[in-house]
Amino acid sequence: MIDHVHDLDALREATGRLLSATEKLDDSALASPSRLPGWSRGHVVAHLSRNADALVNVLQGRPMYADSETRDRDIERDAPRPRAEQLADLSESAARFVAAASAPADWSRTVAMRNGVTDSASRIPFRRRIEVELHHVDLGVGYELEDLADEFTAREIDFLAERFAGHPDIVSTGVADDRGRSWTTGGGAAGGPVTVRGTAPELLGWLSGRRDGSALTVEGGLPLPALPSL
Repeated sequence: MIDHVHDLDALREATGRLLSATEKLDDSALASPSRLPGWSRGHVVAHLSRNADALVNVLQGRPMYADSETRDRDIERDAPRPRAEQLADLSESAARFVAAASAPADWSRTVAMRNGVTDSASRIPFRRRIEVELHHVDLGVGYELEDLADEFTAREIDFLAERFAGHPDIVSTGVADDRGRSWTTGGGAAGGPVTVRGTAPELLGWLSGRRDGSALTVEGGLPLPALPSL
């Protein structure tokens, strides 16, 4: 069961960690490459700021972004800003999201995301938490997938397994961690089934496209399934 109040509290903590880490970066560090291909750390921070405002739009019944081109153009515009501007925007946009997500609302309602995707309003705080936690890792400043709360990691694996369920390019795939938890995904492609085993952080890294899966074990006589980009 989704608990948006819990997720909002956890988001506040995650945002605090992100802000503390970002405050330690100078202009040169912000301009340096992040772990995301083609993006500097400034791009990551700018994306997080604009994503916060986009999710406010979602909660308030407006389109998440005007269009994909505007989204990309805004990130490119904001990425090279000086450290002080980046930090202020990151903090202020995060506060706007928390304010919007704290307002009384029907949390069972369906809201519109991008590209025709819909979701329950109650899951929006967790979606924002995903952005904050994973992009904190993408900054490459010492915060790793292994530092994420296990509760978050397991839920994000569940979220991604659901996202890839029935995908036409992925064989039927079982995913199992070293704590006895298991998920199923894929199933739209011929072949399989396969079972992918590993620690929860390594599984999350593979499913989210942040690790190559070389630390995982594959059972079933097939290679590690190739996953589409998110």
